[in-house]
Amino acid sequence: MNLKNLHTENKPVQTKMLFSTVEGKVISLQIGAGEHLKEHLSKVAVLLVCASGNAIYKEENGTTIELKSGDFVNIEADVKHSVDAIAESNFLLIK
Repeated sequence: MNLKNLHTENKPVQTKMLFSTVEGKVISLQIGAGEHLKEHLSKVAVLLVCASGNAIYKEENGTTIELKSGDFVNIEADVKHSVDAIAESNFLLIK
């Protein structure tokens, strides 16, 4: 299977729960080319893994990281962040 195939809706930002356990969960996130995941924060730490595409991750403190296939970023709990997709991008969110 391919992560792209999980996202069948015609929406700029889509999520799909892959699995959930007592300890955490793994979510597939797809952001369309030129689209934006608005600034938000997570109450728990998250590992954001870029499975495909090209995007810019930004934190409220000014940190900016370009993400391409295979890149990842550790997001601390309660840190405001956003993601801008340059190309259609697929991510795994591991909480």
